[in-house]
Amino acid sequence: MNQNQSTVAQAVDALKQGARNKAVNLLQKDLAEGPRSGERWASVERLATQIGEIDIALEAARRFAKTQPMRLERVLHYWGSLAAHGRADLVVKEAAKLPDNVRAQSHVQHLLGTIATNRGDTEAAETHLRNAIKNSNFAPFSWFALAMIKTFSADDPDLAAMDALEEQAKQLPADPRSRFAYARAKAHFDAGNIDKAMELYGEGAALRRTVEKMDLDQMEKAVDALLDAWDSDAIKALTPSTHKGSRAIFVNGLPRSGTTLVDSLLNAHSKVDGGAEINLVRPALLPVGGVMPQAAKGFETRHSGDDPWGHLAEKYENLLEQRFGKGGHVVDKTLLQGQMVPLLFQMLPDARMIWLRRDPEDMAWSTYRNYFASPVPWSWSFEDIARYYKIEDRVHAKMAALFPEHILTVQYEELVQDPETWIGKILDHVGLEHEDGIADFHRADRDVQTASVAQVREPISASKIGQAKAIDTWLEPFRKVYNG
Repeated sequence: MNQNQSTVAQAVDALKQGARNKAVNLLQKDLAEGPRSGERWASVERLATQIGEIDIALEAARRFAKTQPMRLERVLHYWGSLAAHGRADLVVKEAAKLPDNVRAQSHVQHLLGTIATNRGDTEAAETHLRNAIKNSNFAPFSWFALAMIKTFSADDPDLAAMDALEEQAKQLPADPRSRFAYARAKAHFDAGNIDKAMELYGEGAALRRTVEKMDLDQMEKAVDALLDAWDSDAIKALTPSTHKGSRAIFVNGLPRSGTTLVDSLLNAHSKVDGGAEINLVRPALLPVGGVMPQAAKGFETRHSGDDPWGHLAEKYENLLEQRFGKGGHVVDKTLLQGQMVPLLFQMLPDARMIWLRRDPEDMAWSTYRNYFASPVPWSWSFEDIARYYKIEDRVHAKMAALFPEHILTVQYEELVQDPETWIGKILDHVGLEHEDGIADFHRADRDVQTASVAQVREPISASKIGQAKAIDTWLEPFRKVYNG
């Protein structure tokens, strides 16, 4: 076993024991004493990313990129990490230094197209993505990205070009083949070919089910245990955190429930400096060792100080600073944090959460037709979506009852039909002063990494209400499970 494997293995062992600080110290020591480059840094980056240590992850990725002989794929990996952690400006600056023939390569153009998409520069994004397609034998990921930013017509040459690649796509591995199927499905749906679109969505979803699997039976049992265990007595039995305030404003809800809309509204406020699906609560709470009250009590017993939860709050806010720098409030819109709510508010007692709810059929259709970059393994069939929604309904009901002062439930349909009233309620709940122009968030220049990236550039609208009617008959499997 080489030194790098030993260090990473030791860090993993420390994490298994709930010793997050020890794991971080091991990785920091490795950076201080290790070589300036090498393949070994890829594993360090992966582990650091998993535990939310962005500074360590980016330095490890930089060293990986410097490995000799220099290879473009390693550099692109580093740039992808930079972009994912809010450093897209640096990527664009570095890419501009590449020789023209290197910058023109398909993978470089695809990355630049993705960055332009996240910034809302659709014209530049389309140019980069078309270059990526032109300079590759077959670029399924670029076709997918292009499909997400344009609206197709029945006689669209891009639609014909994608359909012509159908046989070639069958030779692809499951992931790119599935993504290409979703691109074609979106194009056919835009063009009014509903039957063909649903056939392609079904094909893509079936491929994803071979890659991502989820045991919903086991999840239902785990949630049953969680909801039975957490009550007011379990909360009172824990040592209160002395941490004051909360830099983070939490926005929670199912995918496609309107969380990105609320994130955008909050980010239009002068006291809010950013937001994303940052996935930092779980890394901060790793020392607890679980989400049950027994795990929380065990953590308190193991912790040597007199403010165990305040210590975790400080770590969480340190992770926020690594991601966003110093500044004002940030929005943590990490999806599906409902099961973490008791520990989250135990760590940050002054924090506030907006919990989005939406018509289940509209949300199910929007979820099913979206190809999520992060794992959402229950989203690849209407039956599984329905089962998961029923689980989430129970989680929301329990947590909203346990934490009525912390959680404001917002119904998406009410928000988009009466934004002035609901923006006021949201600002009041999170302790922000009312300001003019919040509803004009779509005019702001802001990087957004989400499946809802296109909606961020549009004004508030009720046009998405009732969208599931377009596929009414295909929703019968969802209704049978959800209403059963």
